[in-house]
Amino acid sequence: MNTPVIAIHGGAGTISRDSLSAEEEARYHRALADIVGAGQAVLNAGGSALEAVTEAVRLLEDCPLFNAGHGAVYTSEGKHELDASVMNGVDLAAGAVACVTNIRNPVLAARAVMEKSEHVLLVGQGAEAFAARNGVATAEPGYFHTDARHQQWLRVRGQSRAMLDHDAASFAFAHKGDEAVKGEKAPIDPDNKFGTVGAVALDRFGNLAAATSTGGITNKQPGRVGDSPLIGAGCYASNSTAAVSATGTGEAFMRTAASYDVAARMAYAGDTLQQAAEKVVFQLLPLVGGRGGLIALDAQGNLALPFNTEGMYRAYGRGEQTPVTAIYQAEQ
Repeated sequence: MNTPVIAIHGGAGTISRDSLSAEEEARYHRALADIVGAGQAVLNAGGSALEAVTEAVRLLEDCPLFNAGHGAVYTSEGKHELDASVMNGVDLAAGAVACVTNIRNPVLAARAVMEKSEHVLLVGQGAEAFAARNGVATAEPGYFHTDARHQQWLRVRGQSRAMLDHDAASFAFAHKGDEAVKGEKAPIDPDNKFGTVGAVALDRFGNLAAATSTGGITNKQPGRVGDSPLIGAGCYASNSTAAVSATGTGEAFMRTAASYDVAARMAYAGDTLQQAAEKVVFQLLPLVGGRGGLIALDAQGNLALPFNTEGMYRAYGRGEQTPVTAIYQAEQ
């Protein structure tokens, strides 16, 4: 029997120590630890890696601190469009949804696609109808709103470009001008953060799984789909190599098939998990302007958490051990 392992991320980007108060940092650490702990409980009770990543991402979607589900960022039209995917390493089964607007937990819809359809990816109204037919809970648009995300969108909507979630908050903090209050901290989520959440897990039976979910990027073009629901880009899992969940500039992760590339380097070049993950994050992605990071786990329980931004919300837990949480570089 393997020692079960789970890791999660809550997005990467411009996460400055100066822009988060000690209280805000503590809120993130508590949320990350609680969610990893919930995933550990599933695994330690004999649950599968698939069950653990689904539960962890569902909880991340429900937490307003992160850009997925409740707390998702706004499109340029002031609306919410959500994406998610899940993949099972034992049989390469996968499911995903994109551009959904009324599904409370997109990761549950993605899993329904995987388990209850012959398809891998459903989008828009078709995905919403399928989810409803299969008992996935819906929500009114107002459920996804948080004041912090709305203010973040108001500050950047005049910009001609979309902004990663944590980067967007940093932009807003830096451009308050005369409205800034002395000593005021930036919003919890910087305006240029790569807003995605995800989880990877190894269960006691040696099986891997991964899941990824996002509200997209602040001020994005309606209908834009990033890497999160695309198998091989923002999410991948195979027992023979690794489970991977990514967060960052989605287009760069799509162009490089970043999550699959980690697995491919292991399979074809003989790289270790750490070598493969670092080559993708520090060598491959920068070639196409890719910022962000990923979490990766192999069937031996090795874990890699590389990122090329100022910070990445992340946490992991092994067996019954206390969860480890981190935000900035030089933390592990």
